[in-house]
Amino acid sequence: MSTVIEQAVEARLVAAAPRMPTIPASLCYDRDDPFAVRMRFPAPATLEGVEVCWTFARDLLVDGLEGPAGQGDVRVRPYGYDRTVVEFRAPQGTAVIHVRTPAIRRFLRRSTALVPRGREGRYGNLDHDLAVLMRGA
Repeated sequence: MSTVIEQAVEARLVAAAPRMPTIPASLCYDRDDPFAVRMRFPAPATLEGVEVCWTFARDLLVDGLEGPAGQGDVRVRPYGYDRTVVEFRAPQGTAVIHVRTPAIRRFLRRSTALVPRGREGRYGNLDHDLAVLMRGA
């Protein structure tokens, strides 16, 4: 059984123009980092022309399907019947995208089958991760 899940999603960039362009993105989940989700945007989809990857809590994505969630650089909230808004804030600016909610739910079902919610602590290597973080201190 694979320990990594990657799922392509279609994102629509919310902009001032009436037509929202579609940009490719992917959601990634790795059992070795059980609390995190990554959302990747390929180089052609970014202003800088380099791949961009945002890492945030899986619970933030789950909570954002039901109501506004997040207070930091990543915020998630429902939008209408079948869309979810994901907002990314950086010093360079803010990007707001819409993703189809069924695609997110499908991704979360797959990640939960791999690592059930509430059991994340049984996976990954917290001692190793803390040692890596403390190495520079």
